Amino acid sequence: MLDEAMVALAASVGTGVVQAAGTDAWLALRNRLGRLFGRGDRQQETVQLERLDRTAAELTAAGQDGNGPEGNGNEERSRHGAAWRTRTEDLLEELDPDERTAAAAELRALLDEAAQAARPAAGGEGFTGNVFLGPTAAQSGHGNIQVNRFHSRP
Repeated sequence: MLDEAMVALAASVGTGVVQAAGTDAWLALRNRLGRLFGRGDRQQETVQLERLDRTAAELTAAGQDGNGPEGNGNEERSRHGAAWRTRTEDLLEELDPDERTAAAAELRALLDEAAQAARPAAGGEGFTGNVFLGPTAAQSGHGNIQVNRFHSRP
């Protein structure tokens, strides 16, 4: 079972994949995620790259704001974000603690680089990767992750 920080990181990866699709950050994110998810197996890396390519193609067809030919951008963004979050959780759960720590550091660096690449040239600041998971909100940006839980404690 993953701790809250790892679950939040996985949610940020799902959001990061969706946000990077169709941007200048996409190719670098795609290639590094493919390698990370492939875990040294070229065939598995190819499978992951194909999944990432399908994600980008479906998000492009749906349109960022639901204005694409398919007209269901928000649904597609949510679906693909959730799928990549789950894949990331599965990957992190399969790793031993040392590998998990290394993979988490790589994922954080990758998300930070993708966010920097997506920032406007004028140096726009802010947060990316806002994710709401029931009573939990996760926000990432500037190499940090914040997790807020919304519930009463007995």
